[in-house]
Amino acid sequence: MEAVTTLVGQGLYMASAAVVGLVLARVLRTDNTLGCLIAGVLAGVLLPAVDYDTALRADNLHQLVFFVILPILIFQAAWLIEPRALKRWLAPILLFATFGVVICVLIVALITYYGIDNPTGFPWIAALLTGAILAATDPTAIVTRLHRVSPDDELLTLVEGESLFNDAAAIVLFTLVLGVASHTVMEGAVSAGEPLAGVGNIALYFAVTLFGGAAVGLFCGLVTAIVVLFLGSAGAALMTLVLAVFGTFYLAEHVVHVSGIVAVMVCAIVARACLREQRETFLTHAAPTFEWLGLLSGALIFVIMGLTITLDMFTQQWLAILIAIAAAIGARALSIFLMAPLARFVGPPISKPWRLLLGWGGLRGVIAVALVLSLPSELPYWFTVQSVVFGVVLFSLLVQGTSSAWLIRKMGL
Repeated sequence: MEAVTTLVGQGLYMASAAVVGLVLARVLRTDNTLGCLIAGVLAGVLLPAVDYDTALRADNLHQLVFFVILPILIFQAAWLIEPRALKRWLAPILLFATFGVVICVLIVALITYYGIDNPTGFPWIAALLTGAILAATDPTAIVTRLHRVSPDDELLTLVEGESLFNDAAAIVLFTLVLGVASHTVMEGAVSAGEPLAGVGNIALYFAVTLFGGAAVGLFCGLVTAIVVLFLGSAGAALMTLVLAVFGTFYLAEHVVHVSGIVAVMVCAIVARACLREQRETFLTHAAPTFEWLGLLSGALIFVIMGLTITLDMFTQQWLAILIAIAAAIGARALSIFLMAPLARFVGPPISKPWRLLLGWGGLRGVIAVALVLSLPSELPYWFTVQSVVFGVVLFSLLVQGTSSAWLIRKMGL
């Protein structure tokens, strides 16, 4: 009983910090993410004064992030996209989410590995982990501003859809690389020049994980739609959808052993497409429900980042952070401008202003923070990777996010 009471108290402390962050964002007229980050820092400062333990540890953060927070964030993002518009842009989006993500990961890995110039403390596998984490984007700031200026639905679909599929691919790559990294550490084989064994097997495993997750998501999405239609009530529909989020992830990850994130994304898209005629009936509250769930999840992630961030990260790793910022921006820009001209062969053409918006608007946000927080502390380079990612995310919030409004006005969007 005491353990349950402690757990409830810890949850309330974190949720209260998230609400304080939203209040700060409103008062300071800034993004919610930055407000929650400040609230997390303040909550961390108060912990010694009140002699309180949040029970956040490296070993349980991974479970919290992957089993609770990421499925909600991915499902919410997928549910909000209009299926018909997504169908029109699906081929270009898949182009960005496959070849574009691989280009981004490899460029970031190369620049950080050779730039940090510490092969013993920052091996290739650490550089690949950094690349996979920084490949995940968060265009929330761009989307919010586009909604305020009479948005183009096609542009919004492209930005949101590209980010969604991009995040799913980056999470799958991160999971794969993290598995290799953890196995390497367990075997005691951490070395600078050791190549990844069995590249062909890894590629096959990646394909099976990706397409297997899509198959599970398709099945769960159809089942979810059938159950919702059969029950035919607003309360039961919301309960079924929330159950689908966690049930789909659990089925994919622990029963079928494929990508739970991809499964959740496909489940949301399929269920939304099948239930499009019910949006104005008993599914009118679905979008607001997932909006507040997503808001809470994202706020908690940035509160945890505020609790975790330290001054040592910037005093000790400032050069690595600067290198990673340049690598992240350059890799994103290169991947967009290499893939965008090819989009005309598989779908609608992407104009140059849209390419610029996709490149600069590919902020690193909640997904990148969630992934880096889930790194196990057994990895000898976890502090370097976490410091680098936190630095890039702060740059995204303070520079890319705040300059996005000017960019949109400049391009006449």
